[in-house]
Amino acid sequence: MPRHGRGWGIGGGEGRRRNYSPLNTSLLEPALLILINTEPSHGYSLLADLEAFGLSTVHPSVVYRTLREMEDLEWIHSDWDTDQSQGPPRRTYHLIAKGEEALEYWKRELANANQTIEQLLEKSLSRKI
Repeated sequence: MPRHGRGWGIGGGEGRRRNYSPLNTSLLEPALLILINTEPSHGYSLLADLEAFGLSTVHPSVVYRTLREMEDLEWIHSDWDTDQSQGPPRRTYHLIAKGEEALEYWKRELANANQTIEQLLEKSLSRKI
């Protein structure tokens, strides 16, 4: 399994997934909360929605592990959807009260991070190499 530590952005040595970003992994939790808040969803739909957000480099096992952890934290609740006409039942995830609180926290954190990113980009663009 590839390791992603210091210098991940400049080397991309053998076996490393192209476009890997630790930032994407950091954004997984708030992205899942936002998606589940928008509409209760099952894992496969969430994976597709994450890809639309540009978070396709996060491995599905990490997504499902994060969903289980969020359920353990009582941020989300899941139940089995047996009403579908094709395929096996799917676990559907719903946001609950603690998850709404976590989402509000993440909104503030994302706004703060956005400010920091904008400052970093502004600084990097103002300096010529």
